[in-house]
Amino acid sequence: MSARATHSPTPAVAIIGAGVIGLATAWRLAQRGAKVTVFDKGAAGSGASHAAAGMLAANLEAEPREEALTALNRASQALWPDFAAELESASGMSVGLRTEGTLLLALTADDQARLKHLLAFQTSLGLPLEWLSAAEVRRREPHLAPNMVGAIWSPKDHQVDNRAVAAALRLAVQRAGVTLHEHSAVEEITTAGGRVTGVRAGGSSVSADVVVLAAGAWSRDIAGLPNDARPPVRPVKGQMLALRMDPKNPLLNHVVWAPGAYLVPRRDGRLLIGATVEEKGFDPHLTAGGQLSLLEATWRALPGIEELPIDEMWVGFRPGSRDDAPIIGPGAVPGLVYATGHYRNGILLTPITAKAIADLVLDGAVDPAIRPFGLERFTAAVAAE
Repeated sequence: MSARATHSPTPAVAIIGAGVIGLATAWRLAQRGAKVTVFDKGAAGSGASHAAAGMLAANLEAEPREEALTALNRASQALWPDFAAELESASGMSVGLRTEGTLLLALTADDQARLKHLLAFQTSLGLPLEWLSAAEVRRREPHLAPNMVGAIWSPKDHQVDNRAVAAALRLAVQRAGVTLHEHSAVEEITTAGGRVTGVRAGGSSVSADVVVLAAGAWSRDIAGLPNDARPPVRPVKGQMLALRMDPKNPLLNHVVWAPGAYLVPRRDGRLLIGATVEEKGFDPHLTAGGQLSLLEATWRALPGIEELPIDEMWVGFRPGSRDDAPIIGPGAVPGLVYATGHYRNGILLTPITAKAIADLVLDGAVDPAIRPFGLERFTAAVAAE
């Protein structure tokens, strides 16, 4: 199914959602001559894009029965260096891409057995990962727990400052001629004759040849679509916090995944710690239990955090689909395109999603990398039951 507006050489595109996915897609479309308008119910980049940690962990994320997702993640990861450089050039802002690599830590013999089993699967896929002994890990990160027994080392899994990416994209899209409507919730996707015709926002109708639904965890709640065209995306709550390290003498330099928490050091001295996984809808509250679990897991891996001041605590809502893989591609209604459901990998998948959606809208071409992630996989599964 093609979303291309063949009747218009420069199609008008409305994008619902100004997170990194929506903004990057708008940027790519505008670069190719499309007339693009982006709507968001809040400030640009204020949702999951703001709450994330910015890990680009395509290799360590690989799990059995997710080979197609691993391929998509790795394809997008490969785009990140050039994407970051282009975005920095377009915006004049740094996006904080760091390439020290990532450690997946084992603190006990049981952890080690589990991780070596995972590593055997991951290396069978040809992923660039290896096992490091405790001594080898400690040479890289001397402040980790003394009882640590080893780690999977991923030299190609990096990080980027997600908040800086969102801010840079906001500036880049405006410089590219995109019209950005912040604090302007889309009330309805409008249709006529079985085809999408635009959106209604702020009580006014805006015509569009194509509507891209990139509203993250809120994507299912946009009115105007039949039930079978509403993407099955739910909010998955995550609590996080940040501690403040000495930027000249940080406790940690690599991204570290420890049992129960991940640790992401920023160049400014912030140490991001995340994240809980809670099926609690849009519950915005921080909880003592959630923060305690993150701090305890971090302390077991990096005892020196005891003396660090708390810089920030926050809650975010990951957009999770039924199978926790993204929903990207043509919609069930002509003129509708999905770019949602990215769950834990929205930052990682930003470059490939933006490129694939621009190609779909302007060329009618479905990138083979996104084919497994269309909405039809859910309707096909229901039909087969």
